[in-house]
Amino acid sequence: MAKNINLTEAEEKLAALIWRDAPLTSPDLVALAEREMNWKKSTTYTVLKKLCDKGVFKNENANISVILTHDEQIACQSRRFVEDTFGGSLPKFITSFFGGRNLTPEQAAELKRLIEEHEEVDNHG
Repeated sequence: MAKNINLTEAEEKLAALIWRDAPLTSPDLVALAEREMNWKKSTTYTVLKKLCDKGVFKNENANISVILTHDEQIACQSRRFVEDTFGGSLPKFITSFFGGRNLTPEQAAELKRLIEEHEEVDNHG
């Protein structure tokens, strides 16, 4: 399971560029951040170092590689949101999320499939 990592807004912006274009070199990232976000080289390297220190990326010999994928980061944020807002209760989150809306038959079938796929099996029977 991925670590519980909080990213600042600046870190999220740079991470999005890296996830989109990885693998890439740090000079390529500097050029990309300058072109797309108008960042200076020092800003890019400072934020990249923070991301590497948090275990999201690795910058080795000017080659940046992904340690924590975007999907893994989203999953961490989602779990943290449900923990913080709904006391970790997925049923409470889903009830709040629906807010009186109905599911399409396709959505209901997909949710049932996901629940069955992730359901714990009791082997003590």
